[in-house]
Amino acid sequence: MADKKRSAALYWLLFFVSIAAFFGVYAVGGGYCSMILPFNVTFFALALDLL
Repeated sequence: MADKKRSAALYWLLFFVSIAAFFGVYAVGGGYCSMILPFNVTFFALALDLL
């Protein structure tokens, strides 16, 4: 079974977009920014190829 090499560039892009969304939600909603944290952590782990 051949493993496909995933592009980490997409995950890095999604990570930085989620960071921007985190600060955008923080500016608007304050405490609701914690709802963005799972996306930050997941995309960071995928970009580092930990998952």
